[in-house]
Amino acid sequence: MATATRVKRPAGYRPGAGTKSARAANLVVLSVLAVLFLIPFYLILRNALATDAEITAPGWMWFPSSPSWENIPNLFNDPAVPMARSLLNSAVVAVATTVGTLLLCTTAGYGLARIPYRHANKVFYLVLATLMIPGAVTFVPSFVMVSSLGWISDFRGLIIPTLFNGFVAFLCRQYFLGFPRELEEAARVDGLGYWGAFWRIVVPNSGNFLAAIAVITFVGAWNAFLWPLVIGRSPDSWTVQVALSTFLTAQTVSLSQLFLAACVAILPLVFVFLFLQRFLVQGVAQTGLKG
Repeated sequence: MATATRVKRPAGYRPGAGTKSARAANLVVLSVLAVLFLIPFYLILRNALATDAEITAPGWMWFPSSPSWENIPNLFNDPAVPMARSLLNSAVVAVATTVGTLLLCTTAGYGLARIPYRHANKVFYLVLATLMIPGAVTFVPSFVMVSSLGWISDFRGLIIPTLFNGFVAFLCRQYFLGFPRELEEAARVDGLGYWGAFWRIVVPNSGNFLAAIAVITFVGAWNAFLWPLVIGRSPDSWTVQVALSTFLTAQTVSLSQLFLAACVAILPLVFVFLFLQRFLVQGVAQTGLKG
């Protein structure tokens, strides 16, 4: 009878010791990265509740000894900067841009991925070509077109030119190429065409991906600055990013108000990311772009 060979363990060997050491190292690395990630948020909050003199003082102060809570009502009561209106404008622009981009790019991506058409690849390459054109090249023609339509200081000028995104259309096509064809074929057996299969089968089963695209688009629309700055001439049409720029000019600098406004401006993004971060990771992984 053959006997099992006994593996000789090194002196001091403990089962699971390597795994515990790896976990401890990962915990330390993640803790350091988390602290580095949170430092900018800490600085914004600290400076938002400090005075301009405390912010520019030569000595370092971890947190104001007497936080200036009056900065908050002063920010929203400033007649020169309609902060509340700017937040509302940003919310309207970001939500409308997100919904419009999802409608346009998902239908375009599904059509390129599923509908048989001999020029589909050519259209797809043209969409990819738009990603290679710098935004500065199309900025002036877009402004001239919006101006000729009378959309200056108007939501239409802020939203409509930014609805279609070639990169999002590319992601949608990649995702729909990997979507199970069996589900769509079963829908066609039941009498549904491409349009019905898309809305009744594909969309309900693509929640994670669509949520990830929505988060990316919402964050991009909320943080947009140059286009809203040019189109939003009237203070009533300012977005929050344009309102932030008014606190730092060549004539005046209000650091405490600037940091407080920045803190208020990033709160919606923080909430969106916290609630939808798992969809963001899962959705990007499903686009076929995994390394």
